[in-house]
Amino acid sequence: MEEIQYRYDTQLLIERTVKDLDEDEINDYITENFIGDCLLAVGDEDLIKIHYHTNEPWKVLEYCSTLGEIYDIVVEDMVRQAKGLKG
Repeated sequence: MEEIQYRYDTQLLIERTVKDLDEDEINDYITENFIGDCLLAVGDEDLIKIHYHTNEPWKVLEYCSTLGEIYDIVVEDMVRQAKGLKG
């Protein structure tokens, strides 16, 4: 089995409360400040979806909570998934 470098698949939605909130700026901030990979930061006029693999999901959540209301938060342990375990 291939070793998983970044354990947690972190996903959430940010409700866009600031209209000039820019996905590219969020993308840059996350890649410059948090270690991980597979970053996706996309949005429309109402929401921004974040998807990121990291070993420290709480840091991503803390940062995103400063940008607006966050919800639909999912943090999945990919090591457990790879072993066929739930949770």
